[in-house]
Amino acid sequence: MKAAVISAPGVVTIETVDDPKPGPGEVVVQVAACGLCGTDLHILQGEFAPSLPIVPGHEFAGTVVAYGPGVRGPAIGDRVAVDPSLYCNACHYCRIGRNNLCERYAAIGVTVPGAAAEFAVAPAANCVRLPDHVRVEDAALIEPLSCAVRGYDVLRAQLASSVLIYGSGTMGLMMMELAKRTGAVAVDMVDINPERLRTARTLGCTHAVGSADEIDRPRGWDLVIDATGNERAIQDAIGRVARGGTYLQFGVADYAARATIEPYRIYNREITITGSMAVLHSYERAAQLFAAGVLDPDVFVSDRLPLTDYAAAMERFRAGRGRKILVTP
Repeated sequence: MKAAVISAPGVVTIETVDDPKPGPGEVVVQVAACGLCGTDLHILQGEFAPSLPIVPGHEFAGTVVAYGPGVRGPAIGDRVAVDPSLYCNACHYCRIGRNNLCERYAAIGVTVPGAAAEFAVAPAANCVRLPDHVRVEDAALIEPLSCAVRGYDVLRAQLASSVLIYGSGTMGLMMMELAKRTGAVAVDMVDINPERLRTARTLGCTHAVGSADEIDRPRGWDLVIDATGNERAIQDAIGRVARGGTYLQFGVADYAARATIEPYRIYNREITITGSMAVLHSYERAAQLFAAGVLDPDVFVSDRLPLTDYAAAMERFRAGRGRKILVTP
């Protein structure tokens, strides 16, 4: 089969590799669409993946075409979205229900071959069947949505809160959509990309600006979310949290990124600083939300490119052009 292969930092090519074979409890999925995200960019930069080469791609959906021993479902022909998480279920964090912090954390497309390919292997238990009205080529959006759902699990959002989100790319827009549905009284977006701000306005944010200084909120915001991973944005965002408010680090920053905090300010204003990592008991709920129409795929997906254009798709993503980019093997 054809697959995108990251063979060294900065090097990605389309190669012919062996067709995957399912092991016990596994299925083979014919990939309908695979999304690109910041994790893929970090892997291309030589971070996150424990070893190269690797076939990337952890946001995906498709059709089951084969299964290994012991699989009771899904059946061949079922259309599924796939949770890429591969927990050990044996370490301390797995045993206390914090699987996303697994000491042996693994994931499809990060530590084992992923879905930037014609076919991908996944545990049958990780597959969620799609209802008939959901287009399988759109269902790659469920994985990033499940990360956003996890973010709101961490936050325990309150009614009538004011929310400020840095970054109006796919993840920032998903957090905005969830904020509106969890009772926020205002959801403001900050981005330096005019095209992405236009999308935020289309989806109904309160303000869409290039700097939080453009918004008159002298007390700050109850909830501030970074969805960029950019250290300058992070530094600015931390300073915008209101008394008693919360800051969520949601964007994936470079290993070397640094931000300065003022411990007295955190103490004196009772500010909470927290993070949200990947998926935890949120994939099924994200699939339900997606099926219920919480996101409009025609707004969220800006590009659908063939697998052969994977390198160009990564460059487009790196440059911040468009919104969610899907490759379609």
